[in-house]
Amino acid sequence: MTNAGIPLSDDKGIGVTSDPEVRSARKAFLAAALRRPATMGAVAPSSPRLARVLASVVPRDGEPVVVELGPGTGAVSVAVEERLPAGGRHLAVELDATMVAYLEHTRPALEVVHGDARDLGKLLADRGVDHVDAIICGLPWALFDEATQTAVLGEVSRAIGTTGAFTTFAYLHGMTLGAARRFRRTLRSTFDEVLVSATVWRNLPPAFVYVCRRPLGGGMEA
Repeated sequence: MTNAGIPLSDDKGIGVTSDPEVRSARKAFLAAALRRPATMGAVAPSSPRLARVLASVVPRDGEPVVVELGPGTGAVSVAVEERLPAGGRHLAVELDATMVAYLEHTRPALEVVHGDARDLGKLLADRGVDHVDAIICGLPWALFDEATQTAVLGEVSRAIGTTGAFTTFAYLHGMTLGAARRFRRTLRSTFDEVLVSATVWRNLPPAFVYVCRRPLGGGMEA
């Protein structure tokens, strides 16, 4: 169990696979990386284990609204759908138009939104959403400047308010970089609670998850 109270009990690893869906996802991911290398911070889709840790904040009952930022090929979307109750709503904000089309084809239950995370409030308002219970983020924070990090986190804070939760991840090897250290400081100055999961070794590369709650600046109602 992680120190964020998140179990890491998954016997699925990474590596060579004969699953055509997995091969298709990896092909789509590589194509996106080649199209937009400056905006892709990962070398492969998130593993099932990392996806489950990220999705652990998704409520299992009621009618929750869950939003993914930067869903990529939908690796984390699968874990969200496994937890989301029948009355829930699952939206995914993706900037890459080709990836949007891929998600619409492979994840028909997913409400895919073509847009920028910096415009999250407007994107949600256009779809009648005034509160989000969980935001799960796969954006490449280390590639963002401070202004972009702050802008996205501001949108996240307003969306989840005082009752929602936000998860995102970082790669273990990158924690010595100045951008990564700055991002951690920014998280701690943005949220009242910032928990860090145990390292997810069965991911390429190994990663850990930030679990954040209670924005210090309030939420949508502020």
